[in-house]
Amino acid sequence: MQVSSLNEVKIYSLSCGKSLPEWLSDRKKRALQKKDVDVRRRIELIQDFEMPTVCTTIKVSKDGQYILATVVTFETLSDDYSKIVFLHNDRYVEFHSQSGFYYKTRIPKFGRDFSYHYPSCDLYFVGASSEVYRLNLEQGRYLNPLQTDAAENNVCDINSVHGLFATGTIEGRVECWDPRTRGRVGVLDCALSSVTADSEINSLPTISALKFNGALTMAVGTSTGQVLLYDLRSDKPLLVKDHQYGLPIKSVHFQDSLDLILSADSRIIKMWNKNSGKIFTSLEPEHDLNDVCLYPSSGMLLTANEAPKMGIYYIPVLGPAPRWCSFLDNLTEELEENPESTVYDDYKFVTKKDLENLGLTHLIGSPFLRAYMHGFFMDIRLYHKVKLMVNPFAYEEYRKDKIRQKIEETRAQRVQLKKLPKVNKELALKLIEEEEEKQKSTWKKKVKSLPNILTDDRFKVMFENPDFQVDEESEEFRLLNPLVSKISEKRKKKLRLLEQQELHGKEEEEEPEGKPSDAESSESSDDEKDWVAEVRKQRRLLQQEEKVKRQEQLREDQQTVLKPQFYEIKAGEEFRSFKDSATKQKLMNKTLEDRLKLEAKNGTLSVSDTTVGSKQLTFTLKKSEQQKKQQEAEKLHRQERKAVRRSAGHLRSRPRRGRPFH
Repeated sequence: MQVSSLNEVKIYSLSCGKSLPEWLSDRKKRALQKKDVDVRRRIELIQDFEMPTVCTTIKVSKDGQYILATVVTFETLSDDYSKIVFLHNDRYVEFHSQSGFYYKTRIPKFGRDFSYHYPSCDLYFVGASSEVYRLNLEQGRYLNPLQTDAAENNVCDINSVHGLFATGTIEGRVECWDPRTRGRVGVLDCALSSVTADSEINSLPTISALKFNGALTMAVGTSTGQVLLYDLRSDKPLLVKDHQYGLPIKSVHFQDSLDLILSADSRIIKMWNKNSGKIFTSLEPEHDLNDVCLYPSSGMLLTANEAPKMGIYYIPVLGPAPRWCSFLDNLTEELEENPESTVYDDYKFVTKKDLENLGLTHLIGSPFLRAYMHGFFMDIRLYHKVKLMVNPFAYEEYRKDKIRQKIEETRAQRVQLKKLPKVNKELALKLIEEEEEKQKSTWKKKVKSLPNILTDDRFKVMFENPDFQVDEESEEFRLLNPLVSKISEKRKKKLRLLEQQELHGKEEEEEPEGKPSDAESSESSDDEKDWVAEVRKQRRLLQQEEKVKRQEQLREDQQTVLKPQFYEIKAGEEFRSFKDSATKQKLMNKTLEDRLKLEAKNGTLSVSDTTVGSKQLTFTLKKSEQQKKQQEAEKLHRQERKAVRRSAGHLRSRPRRGRPFH
């Protein structure tokens, strides 16, 4: 339990300190509480108030009875947890009821934030698209999206008073839309307004946080650490507050009873007056922040951190403790026994040696420096300006240090001595390298981890039975892997090095290939450039091997004594020479143009021009001897029937007597 104070505002941290494991007996717990002061002062408000992984969003239900924390964005549609909508990072939108999962649908592009419009029952989704997708929960279908002028949208919010919808773009603008007419009613250029004379901007500010308060007030947070307060009747901000860290603003909230605005980045939470801009108090959590939530009608603050454990803070001046932990009001005096030292906001702590390096020792004793412990506090804006004047190449040095650290980390993650299987050693080494690359990649947290083939019992026979040895000389293998030769050479070098290490029984700290990392990267680039040449080379090698095989087969055929083969001709057919089949085979080997010329010469093909300027081809199909004989027989039969036919013209029908039919 810790107590900190700034501007005479006490903040009680209820989530820090030592915690006792559940498997300890009551006797050991009592013994630890007697010995350790931190354990004795620990107050566990919520048991197991932590996530299995890092959570990014934390909210409290409207009735104040439930705290929800997830790794995705979500929104409660009811006063409790009976109706919740989750937005996943794989474009899925899930609806949950009190009993659990209810329905799941998908949006066209990856979403980043969404808001619910209660009058029309519409969900507005923004994300990696210029469109704002609308899902109507009453009709159960998607409506026509809103087309913004931005390439992508980061955050959105809906005013609870008049229903105005606002979205923050990556271009640093806020677009406001009227849901009734689905038309844009205004655009605020927050990126331009966030740049002041004292701010240091290295990139284009994008909108990272957005929050309405009442009918006319809106707070906007940027990716460069500025918070802008707007009156919707003006396109100029009322106040611009800089966090001085250059980090994106994660969350913005309003505290109406004290006219405060709470803004948070990943390192600090600042509370300042929305009328004067004066800092009320600030808080630096133990871990980096992802989200901040104010408990309704109380002085409790909840944080989602870059750690499984979530933060709970109690600030009495903001309001009373919640009803379920009202005893905190009686314990505030006990928690003030060991308060933390005062922290100056917007100041940089420097030692006397730092002042000598900056050439500012003459300011000691002046109002520009405030003595504190073994050093001084100075204005952070003055510190940045002086440091830039003294060392203009600080960025280059910082960049070189980062590159050097990256190289050292890469060297530390080289392939170490591993025991390879007896069968398919090169395949096993390839799988090990791919696994290490996955571990080094930045998206390893987002991708579901798949089982490793080397450790899977279903595939262990592939590395034990010699029948499963990969044949790299086969034609299929070489055609599917045109660069397998070069890749195999590198892998074989590593394989030989590992075998030598196994033989000598010691590990080598140097690089497996004896080359620096830049040489390795140059080899990879050369492999990409030689892709076409390598494919052609493999194709030529295969053609040469095929030619050698044909020559060997021809020599074997010449040495083989051929025996005569006899064929029986079917009844009713005539024997023709083999020249016809040979001629037909030669004709089939010719191109279409040559065959058309030959057909035109023989008279079986005629070419004519049409009236519209196109060509018309007329073919006369060849008939077999049997078809010709059948046609001749049918012709003779028709002539015979015509000769014996008798005329029936003398037969006439007589008129019938009787009444005519009408």
